[in-house]
Amino acid sequence: MDLNFHSIDELYNRLLPALKCKKREMITLKLMIEEQEIWHFFCDNVWCQKKGLTIDEMVDDILNTNSMDIYIRKGAQNENNRQ
Repeated sequence: MDLNFHSIDELYNRLLPALKCKKREMITLKLMIEEQEIWHFFCDNVWCQKKGLTIDEMVDDILNTNSMDIYIRKGAQNENNRQ
């Protein structure tokens, strides 16, 4: 199985099922968020600090990160972007 990705879009599409799962979890907690916002959270706050990530580590990060942490940080980033 080829796990080399030729574009960031290809990686995003491979991770989309995990992102959708996290989105559903967050919606049950009444936290409205989109898959792309979850993706950007991990790209900007988690994965940028790591090297040699594997797909299973990325999926683990998505599924096991506290949903409230994602939502709060996303809100803070949005607030900073407006200023």
